[in-house]
Amino acid sequence: MLLAAGAGQVANDHRPSVLRPGLRMYAYVANAGDGTVTAVDVVNLSPAAKIPVGPSPSGVRAHPVHNEIWGVSSEGGYVWVLDAPKGLVTSRIPVGSAPFAVDFSPDGKRAYVAASGSGSVVAIDCATRKIVARARVGRRPWLARATPDGRLVVVTNRDDATVSLLDAATLSQVATVEVASQPEQIVVLPDSSKAFVSAAGSSQVSVVDLRQHALLANLPLAGHPTDLILKLDGGELYVPSPESHGLAILNTWTNEVAEHVVLGYAPSQGVLTTDAKLLYISDPTAGRVTPIEIATRQLLRPISVGQQPGVSRLSPGDDLLLVVNEGSNDLAVIRTRTQSLLTLIPVGQRPRDLAVKVF
Repeated sequence: MLLAAGAGQVANDHRPSVLRPGLRMYAYVANAGDGTVTAVDVVNLSPAAKIPVGPSPSGVRAHPVHNEIWGVSSEGGYVWVLDAPKGLVTSRIPVGSAPFAVDFSPDGKRAYVAASGSGSVVAIDCATRKIVARARVGRRPWLARATPDGRLVVVTNRDDATVSLLDAATLSQVATVEVASQPEQIVVLPDSSKAFVSAAGSSQVSVVDLRQHALLANLPLAGHPTDLILKLDGGELYVPSPESHGLAILNTWTNEVAEHVVLGYAPSQGVLTTDAKLLYISDPTAGRVTPIEIATRQLLRPISVGQQPGVSRLSPGDDLLLVVNEGSNDLAVIRTRTQSLLTLIPVGQRPRDLAVKVF
């Protein structure tokens, strides 16, 4: 009886505050090594299912409206759709060679995918699973990102050092903008006025004016950018770099590198709390996650996790931080109230991506 009571108390202690009785919260971890997605019951802290999705799964995203998880098989050349309540893949949609990620329109009606090996971008009707538009872009398109106003799709063309701007409804070409070498990731300001693009080949971030269709600046960094984390109000952009052992902080209004914060060995990826008070940065070399107070730039006590921590996500309400550990093949669950590791949950081989869904 004491053990049961203790287990119940632990479950209630870490149960996210926004999760009503009867709802489930699952984390979906894409395992590049075995072509599966592991569904993890976040409330009970245990794996619920391992679902085959295809070789090299990545780009895992929770659909903003439906109880679905979307992702791509980079080697298979298709998008897969997983029914969250049933735990089954319901669709596989061929999109072209070597897709890496999925993005949704603001209303969730369309999905956009860049096929790196095919030099193309497709738009998928999320209800019918049909491709409704296709466009040729530059060489090796890396990512297709819809703007918050739903008007444009921004595509990074890695081998051309360009960004394609497409009409979101038709995927017709609006403009092509030259940027810094090997553009990869994209974030767009909430008012859809500017896009910030990481340039892997030149250790820069390019700033693109989406209204004038022009390059505003190439901002130099101390090292290769590995992630772009935008503050909710769009005022600051946080850019970790393993080479610089730190984090560049960009002022998005003035298009300047405002500060640099030294973090440790090789900070690589991060996630920001909803209230923008804390930023969590994963360091795969050190095997830890470092919380940073945004207002003061103060580093809090690092949290040791598994081996090679990478992508992280916060649960709704920011009660839990989930981190995939590629080296130890597990998912770290961190209680944010105490900034402490709750447990490590085994998943599949070489976990690389993560999405969280409540249903």
